[in-house]
Amino acid sequence: MGTPLPRDPIADAQRNWERHGWGDVAAPMAAITAIMRTQQILLARIETVLKPFGLTFARYELLALLSFARSGALPMNKASALLQVHPTSVTNAVDRLEKAGLVARSPHPTDGRTTLIELTAEGRTLAKKATAALNSEVFGNSGFGPDDVDHLIRVLGTFRRDAGDFTEE
Repeated sequence: MGTPLPRDPIADAQRNWERHGWGDVAAPMAAITAIMRTQQILLARIETVLKPFGLTFARYELLALLSFARSGALPMNKASALLQVHPTSVTNAVDRLEKAGLVARSPHPTDGRTTLIELTAEGRTLAKKATAALNSEVFGNSGFGPDDVDHLIRVLGTFRRDAGDFTEE
């Protein structure tokens, strides 16, 4: 991160929206822009923590997902659905993780059309270490107070549900 700006550019943008006659959408524009900027800041923090492990956040998410699976393996199409990313993204992540010896592909035992992704012992160890670092350096030091976290979870969860991300109440 560079030197902090002397003023909030998103607040400036909101005022510009209002001055240009878009007052009815100025606040939502500012909120959405702030969410997008917050995502950039958080992703940069996460990527900084994961870099020493040779991981990107996308690859870490796949390792973490596999570490939570009872058998340490999932069908590629299920991993794609649970991570809410295109199958091509999962294939790309698996290619890289497999090259690093962190996951292995294998045929599904009962469905010949399905490929399983399985966490290797090395992958499980790395996932644990990376998770400990993220918990310590990012998730445990998020910059949000406990009440803010609870509020964000509710607000963003409602938004995601209403956008069709999931159906559960």
